[in-house]
Amino acid sequence: MADAATLPAPARSPAPARPRARGWLWALPPVAALALVFLHPLGLVVRQSFQPDTGGTSLTPYADVFASAAFRDALGTTVWLALGSTAGCLVLGFVLALVVAFVPFPGARIVARFIDVFLSFPSFLITLALLFVYGRTGLANGVWTDVTGAGSGPFQFLTTPWGVLLAEITYFTPFVMRPLLAAFSALDTAQLEVAASLGARPARVVRQVVLPEALPALAAGGSLVLVMALNEFGIVLFTGAKGVTTLPTLVYSKAILESDYPGACVVAVVNVLISVGLYGLYRAAARRAVVRREVTNRAGA
Repeated sequence: MADAATLPAPARSPAPARPRARGWLWALPPVAALALVFLHPLGLVVRQSFQPDTGGTSLTPYADVFASAAFRDALGTTVWLALGSTAGCLVLGFVLALVVAFVPFPGARIVARFIDVFLSFPSFLITLALLFVYGRTGLANGVWTDVTGAGSGPFQFLTTPWGVLLAEITYFTPFVMRPLLAAFSALDTAQLEVAASLGARPARVVRQVVLPEALPALAAGGSLVLVMALNEFGIVLFTGAKGVTTLPTLVYSKAILESDYPGACVVAVVNVLISVGLYGLYRAAARRAVVRREVTNRAGA
């Protein structure tokens, strides 16, 4: 009689594969909602951009818009405001996040929670607050005229590009601080203590220990601010900066004030392409950074 241990194990029947149709059924509702809410209106905008007022389908709207000085000025203003806002938010957000995360002071938790609440504020609310303080009839100019007796105060910068830049940095900085605070909360404090015990100065600790760990959060926050600043409309409108025209405000002026709907759609398409292109660059850079970090970790192991 053969030993039971030598008997071959009974063959297991393969588990039934989950039908792929069920996965497609789960994907259909969100895809349909996305197509209805976003893709269909976007398709209408793209189609309108190829249909001039004279009728037919041509590239005339694109040629007219690209040849206009107003579009080139708006494109340049949009790019430099977005880049300036991003740079300012990265520097200010990093410094403020360091203070909130590593400098012990009363109310640090309240400040961290206020940042979460600040993210829900609309952009025009922050602009109105700056107008109350630095506007022509604001608090700062009122105090100046009361003290000096002058007819007007010196704070007139909110209606200039620098005022728009200040408002955007003020509003977008918490969008950089939030991922930084999350990254700092996951940072091993033992590394900071070891570096400090070895005699490293705070600036060196920040540069060699904190900053490398904060780079992914800085990249995520900076890319978010860059895309949001490129599409910001409320801040530029509420500051009353007449000489500042960005791509979103150009869309508004062409569609509402000039009734040039093909031209407005062209500017909107360009704005969407810039935003999507920047997002694609960020995703590619983030993927490359992850691969490089994995290679470095494997080499170190």
